[in-house]
Amino acid sequence: MAKKKHYLKLEYSVVLFVIFGVLLLVMPFSVENTRQAGFISKWNEKYNRVEYMFSVIKAHITDDMIKSINKAETPQQRESILLMLVKPYLRINTEARPRHYKPRYINGSKIYKGQTYYFDDFYFAENKTIVGIKDIKTETQDDAMFLMLFDINGILPPNRWGKDIYGVSIFDEGRIEPFGFNMDMKALKKDCFETGISCSYYYKIGGGFEE
Repeated sequence: MAKKKHYLKLEYSVVLFVIFGVLLLVMPFSVENTRQAGFISKWNEKYNRVEYMFSVIKAHITDDMIKSINKAETPQQRESILLMLVKPYLRINTEARPRHYKPRYINGSKIYKGQTYYFDDFYFAENKTIVGIKDIKTETQDDAMFLMLFDINGILPPNRWGKDIYGVSIFDEGRIEPFGFNMDMKALKKDCFETGISCSYYYKIGGGFEE
């Protein structure tokens, strides 16, 4: 009888050990998925807010403001004008800047100066988020005028595109589109898991992240 109890205890111990081991393996993925779902939810909220913001700006922008953008001679001047327009809506703080803040692609690769998604300046905004503004060269009227970056997690890690960083292109008359909006589904999904840039649109249309 004593031996039988001993075997039962041993069996229970083995079962508990196996269950514990499985939990250790599954838990990190579960926690990470929950975290990523939270990032995506915040990004959708941020996008809706930014879209509304530009609709309001469009309704109140004056001819003088438009002329000042058109007459600006440098990218920095145009960026300053856009910053002035969005500053009160996003509660951007231009006095203190994020230090040592270096976003990366989702795969961990560095983003180098001169690349499309390299931003020179970053600002703290509402809810401890980080905002970046970049003027880009336009060839035709259909090209975007500016790019905006939103790190919805602020200076906290991971600071990677497609994780806690997303962005929009700003077109003439205040129309905005998430990065990746003009890509087909196959290319969109591929880029989302390689650079993370197009995740801005991929997650907006309900793309899955458990890849």
